[in-house]
Parts: sequence; C-alpha cells; structure tokens
Amino acid sequence: MACATSNISLSSQSSYGFPKTTFPWQVKHCPVIGLRASRFCVCMSSSTPTSSPVITGNDALLKYIRQPAVVPTEEDENTKRREYLLGKTGKQLQTSTRVEKLKLIDTIQRLGIGYYLEDDINAILEAESTNVLSTKEDLFTTSLRFRLLRHNGFQITSDIFLKFMDKNGKFKESLVEDTLGLVSLYEASYMGAHGEEILKEAMEFTKAHLQRSLPQLPPRLHGQVAQALDLPRHLRMARLEARRYIEQYATHSDHDPALLELATLDYNKVQAQHQVELAEITRWWKQLGLVDKLTFARDRPLECFLWSVGLLPEPKYSTCRIELAKTIAILLVIDDIFDTYGKMDELVLFTDAIRRWDLDAMETLPEYMKICYMALYNTTNEVCYKVLKENGWSVLPYLKSTWIDMIEGFMVEAQWFNGGRAPNLEEYIENGVSTAGAYMALVHLFFLIGEGVTDQNAQLLMNKPYPKLFSAAGRILRLWDDLGTAKEEKERGDLASSIQLFIREKNLVTEEESRNRILEEIYGLWKDLNGELISKNGMPLAIIKVALNMARASQVVYKHDEDTYFSSVDNYVEALFFTPLV
Repeated sequence: MACATSNISLSSQSSYGFPKTTFPWQVKHCPVIGLRASRFCVCMSSSTPTSSPVITGNDALLKYIRQPAVVPTEEDENTKRREYLLGKTGKQLQTSTRVEKLKLIDTIQRLGIGYYLEDDINAILEAESTNVLSTKEDLFTTSLRFRLLRHNGFQITSDIFLKFMDKNGKFKESLVEDTLGLVSLYEASYMGAHGEEILKEAMEFTKAHLQRSLPQLPPRLHGQVAQALDLPRHLRMARLEARRYIEQYATHSDHDPALLELATLDYNKVQAQHQVELAEITRWWKQLGLVDKLTFARDRPLECFLWSVGLLPEPKYSTCRIELAKTIAILLVIDDIFDTYGKMDELVLFTDAIRRWDLDAMETLPEYMKICYMALYNTTNEVCYKVLKENGWSVLPYLKSTWIDMIEGFMVEAQWFNGGRAPNLEEYIENGVSTAGAYMALVHLFFLIGEGVTDQNAQLLMNKPYPKLFSAAGRILRLWDDLGTAKEEKERGDLASSIQLFIREKNLVTEEESRNRILEEIYGLWKDLNGELISKNGMPLAIIKVALNMARASQVVYKHDEDTYFSSVDNYVEALFFTPLV
C-alpha cells in the first residue's frame, strides 16, 4: 500500500496539539490496526506544550534498545515526592465535600492519574450510585455524577434528568443561562445508549444553545465549550488527553499545585516506562529479522506501539502493550503480502496453511511466505505460553481462530480485487473489521488482560458473529478508516469503500452526503458501545474499556486535516514517548 495523505477535513478546530517539529529519526506514515488505510493521521490544535528538549538521533533509540527491558525500581527523589503528593491527594479526596469529591475525581482521571486512587474513587462512586434520584442537585452536578458513574462502569439511569424537563419532554429553557451546567449535560449526553431518548434530547438541546452562546463567552469558558463541541470527553484518547489537560490545567488560576505536580511527575514516569517497552519491542523486531528478508514489508514498530498505548493507557498493562504491538507488527507484514506482493495462487496456499496451523503446512509455501508463517506461528505460541503461565488457560484455539478469520478476510478482499463480484455494504464493513485487525486485537487482549474471563464468555469468541462489543468497536475503526483514506484508495484502484457503497445502496447524490451518513452510523455504534457499559450481562469491564479505547484511537488517527498530517504523527509520537513535561 502507498503511504499518502487524504483530502478529508472533518474538523476545522482540532482536539490535541503539539509543536510542529521534525521527528529525529525516520517515521513511515501509515496506520497500524486500521490496516487497509494508508497513513497515520490525527487532529491538531493551537495549544503548545511546555516541554524539555526531545531525545534525538538513532543513537538515542539504540541506547534504550541496549538497556534491560525492565522499568527501574530504585527509589529516587521523584519517587519520594510522588508518594508524598499521592498521599496528600488521597487525603483531600477523603475530606472534601460531596460535590468537590466529584469534581476532584473528574480532574484526577482527566490528568491521567486515576489508577493510583482507583479503590478510593470506586468506593466514592459506589456510594454515589445509591443516591441517583436526588431532586436538589443542580444541572452541573447531576450531569457530572452521571458521566463519572457510567465512565467507571456503574449502573445509573438517565431518568435522573427528568427533573430538568417540562411536561412535553423538552429541557426547560431556563437552563440556557447555566453554561457550565449545559456543558456538563452535553458531555454526559455522549454516554447514551440506544433507546435513551432523554440523552438524545439533551445532546440536541445543549449543542444548539452552546453553539449560539459561544461568541459571547469569556475566554476560559469559551475554550472549555469549544473543546467540548469539537470532541467530547467520552471520545478522547486517554494519554493524549492527559498530556493536553496537564498543560491546560497549569494555566488555570485556581489549579491545585500539588495535583499538577503529581500529574506531571507521573506523566514523565509513565513515559519512561513506555520508552523501555518500546525498546523491548524494537529489540524483538530486530531479532525477528522479518523485514530484512521481506524487503517489501512495512517496518514500523513505533506506530504499532502507539496503537497499543491507545488501547491500553494504564501503566499496569505493560506486558499486554508489548505483546499486542508484536502481533500488529506481524499483521502488517501479512497485509502487505496480500495487498501488494503475493500472487493469487500463493495467497490460496498461504490461506490453506494458516487454516491447518501446523509446521508441515508451510512446506508448500514459497520461501518468503515460510518466513512470515514461522514468525506468526512462533509469536502466537509465545502469547499462548504467557497466558498459560499467568492464568492457567490454554488459549491457542481462540487465537488461532481469530487469525484464520482474518487471513480468510484478506483472501476475500483479494478475490474482490482480482475479478470477483463486488461486495455489498454489509459484507464490506464486516469483512473490513476483521482485516483491519480489530477482532485479532480484542481477542488477544481479552486473554492477555485476563480480568473477568470465564468459560462462558470465552466461548463467545469461538462463535460467529463476534460479540457486539467487538463488532461495534471494529466497525467504528473500519468506518473512520474509510473516511480518512478514501481518496488514495480510489486512486490506486480499490474496488470498494464504504463511502461509495453508501452512495450506491442508499441512493445518495454526493460524497458529502455519504460521509455524513457514515458519521451518523459511527454515532449509532457508539451507542452500542455505551450500552455495553450498562449491560448487566455484558463482557468484563476491562475489555469493554479496551473496545471504547479502540473507537477513540480510531477517531484520533483518521479524523484529520490534510495540511497537518505529516507533522502530526511525528509530534504525537515525540510528545507521548520522548518529550517529558517540565
């Protein structure tokens, strides 16, 4: 696949921002999980971080590669200071008033340090979940509590907003004077599931009034409202939002210096951990030597790791991030075999060998395919060994099944491209979820994380279709991928895109109409994901959060302005992994 930018511009106002500098070593601009796309793109904003000089040069990366792949544990001054600040914040969380606790929880989680105080936060929210129908709360507090409870997996009904509605089922016009309350309700409305008409009405009501009031608002409130309208909190990618908000929080005259210092120290600590993880992935990739033998294949472990951090932002998932990045890196090579290099008869042999999943099966393959087959076979077995050692589960049948599904999906696309019948919209999207790597990533992480896994929910991964949670997240990825890559895919002759298929099957006239319909479809899929958050018989919360993060990362990667593409990839990687906060 060619690496190029698209002409899509879905937002004139961006959601994250870092300086437009040049990354110190070569980055090839292509996405990773969204494999059918042609590059890695993100939104930009006008904010500028305060940062120390970036690590530069290949020698700097090699320095990390040579280091042991463990996070240093010796106690230094930063560790002691962090522990002191953490204790202070924990005490503040316990002694604050009820409303101040909610505000503090919101700030702590937005700054990216909620994992430190997870037990305390859950205890507070557990108590809040039993007091959901209070009639005395104002709009801001009610909306904030609703959003925090849903975000953290607690059951809460949207009926709590009925007290703000009139007898006609409309929100009271008197609320328009409460801008902070409207923003809070607007943010909460994005947590809605299918059938929650109250939240649909809330979104329409607040969006209309906030857009009208925007020009008259004072600077700080104007910025808060503009950011919410551009990209609501629920849709933001965690680590990017943590860095952006740390920098923004520092400009607030009423910020808590201790909390800001704790967030900054922690961001740098996690960044150092990511550098070690990246070194481990890079070392493994060099030792594997796949792209040395297959010169046509993409060589970009850095981008693989960026996706891993998007899906798994919590520091505790270090091993999961590393293993996911490995599987994505191999998937990229397989995608290149099907997309650019392999002959049709060879692809048939490769697909059959994957179905058989034994070393004898690869004897019929050409040499370049044998190398890739062995890399996939060994890496998958290593993941299985790690899961078996940690949790006692034998997961090879599940991992093998999802790889077979994906390879068969690649084969279907190859047949479409090589003179087969054109797919309909549903066939294209569902097959594209698999070839984009969504099912593969979620199945692997389901077992690597290992939280809440039972024989019953594990069996759901062997049955087709995959669980709605996986499908909804994967479809969001697939559709955002098409919105961001349609132009060059059309130029290189791809036969199908959801944009063109929407036009054909929905009798639309223009591409703009099709894009708008796809955005509506994405919004509906978010409702599916939100429904999983409040389902009483759903998947484990840990994997639900991963699926939500996949949808968030997809929007970050593919919703972009073409003029900011090349600098944005460099800047995000640089800011997240190599530029500490001061």
